[in-house]
Amino acid sequence: MNDERPAMEPLGLFPLHTVLVPGASLGLRIFEPRYLDLVRDCSREGRGFGICLLIDGEEAGEAATAAAYGTEAVIEDFGRGDDGLLTLRVRGTRRFHAHRVRVRDNGLQVADVEWCDEDVIEPVRPEHALLSTLLQEILDKVGGEHAKATADRFDDAAWVGWRLIELLPMPDEQRQALLQLDDPHDRLQRVLSLLP
Repeated sequence: MNDERPAMEPLGLFPLHTVLVPGASLGLRIFEPRYLDLVRDCSREGRGFGICLLIDGEEAGEAATAAAYGTEAVIEDFGRGDDGLLTLRVRGTRRFHAHRVRVRDNGLQVADVEWCDEDVIEPVRPEHALLSTLLQEILDKVGGEHAKATADRFDDAAWVGWRLIELLPMPDEQRQALLQLDDPHDRLQRVLSLLP
C-alpha cells in the first residue's frame, strides 16, 4: 500500500470576490504592499500566485478567509493606470487545493497547495452537445478573446465547461462549486442543470 501524499508547494494567495477558472483572464489593480511584494516576487521567479474566492472578509485590509480551492494566476501583462496604480492582466492556469495557510508579517497569506490533475481532452458527450452550441452563440454575440477559437475547442469538454462557467451569469458560490469538480463531464452536467 502506497501512502505517499503528493508534494506540497508554497503559493502566495490573492483572495478576491471572484472566481478565476483555467483559461480565463482577469484584470487586477494592485495597491497594497503585500500584493506589490507578491507580484514582484512572482515576476522575479517566473511563477504565478493563487486566486481564491473570499469566503469572509474584505479584499483590502486584514487577512480574510479564502476558499480552499483556487486557480493559479500567471501574469501576462502589466502597466500603470491613470491613478498611478499597478495594473495586471493575469491568466488562470492550474487549479489547486490549499491545505495549510499561514499569514506573513506583511499580511500576505501563503498556502501549502496540492495541484489538481490537469484536464485531459475528452470529447463533449452527446447529452452536453447543447452546451457547445450555447457557448458558440454566446461567443458570437459577445466576442472577446475566445470568439475565434477553432472548431475542435467546442468539442473539448473541459474547455467548453470552463468557458461557460466564465461567461454565464451565476453567483460566485456556484462558480466555486464548479471549480472544485475534477471531472469535466460532471461540470458540464452541473452547468446544464443550472440552465432555465
